[in-house]
Amino acid sequence: MISLRSHAISLAAVFLALAIGIALGSGLLSNTVLSGLRDDKAQMQTEIDSLTEDRNALNEKLSAAGDFDAQMAPRILRGSLADKSVVLFRTPDADDDDIDALSRLVSEAGGTVTGTVGLTQEFVDANSAEKLLSVVNSPIVPAGTQLSTTTVDQGSQAGDLLGIALLIDRDPKRPPVNDDQRDTVLTALRDTGFITYGAERIGAADTALIVTGGALGDDAGNQGATVARFAAGLAPHGSGVVLAGRDGAASGTSAVAVTRSDKALNSTVSTVDDVDRESGRITTVLALSALINNGKPGQYGTGQGASAVTVPQ
Repeated sequence: MISLRSHAISLAAVFLALAIGIALGSGLLSNTVLSGLRDDKAQMQTEIDSLTEDRNALNEKLSAAGDFDAQMAPRILRGSLADKSVVLFRTPDADDDDIDALSRLVSEAGGTVTGTVGLTQEFVDANSAEKLLSVVNSPIVPAGTQLSTTTVDQGSQAGDLLGIALLIDRDPKRPPVNDDQRDTVLTALRDTGFITYGAERIGAADTALIVTGGALGDDAGNQGATVARFAAGLAPHGSGVVLAGRDGAASGTSAVAVTRSDKALNSTVSTVDDVDRESGRITTVLALSALINNGKPGQYGTGQGASAVTVPQ
């Protein structure tokens, strides 16, 4: 008969063997799992390295294409704005590089920038709508002119007023606004915090170019709509208006996207959605030239709602 002591020793041996087996099995399993994870990590790293190389190669090609466009721009644009003038407007999110590049290209096209007007954050904020409307509809409206009564939102009304003050009407029979009247309008809007501009006097221009940024955030409200309607308010005056934005400007509630989605707006204003690239900047100047030469407004670029990459030649 097996003694209690022998039975206990047997059970202990069984448990010890079981523990050793579990330990050995766990180690083997862990090694197998770790080995598999290492292989997966190595494979993923290889894929990442390959994608990085592809991205770098693509960036180099895009950079080369941009350099090519920059070198070809003077030849492409030569004479397209000969003896014509442009007034630049910039929204709060416009990029300085875009403004500088567009000013340079207008000059290379034979045109002149009469001045740059900055639209302030207060200009585009809905909370300031009543204040802006009260300024726009004050006695600063040049004598012999009147604002449109068709659209009464702040963007449209401000565009109408600045169109009267800054743009040369196609109809030579209409009396031009003089420098003093123009200065009165600009000073009133500047002193109330709606626009900014430099020390040099801004003259009248044939066309207007509005430069914006990219996509707007979810908290932007109707800022894009205000700028889009401002552009449309300018459009009846002068020889054409182009609204240009950066990558992402054709989506969401940005001014370019709003313009393209509204027939009443896109039938009067041309848009460009890639002004952060040299090709888009060239397109912007060509769009101004097309409007000066009685072309129809077009929607250009690579974003949603674009009808062509650039202006057909």
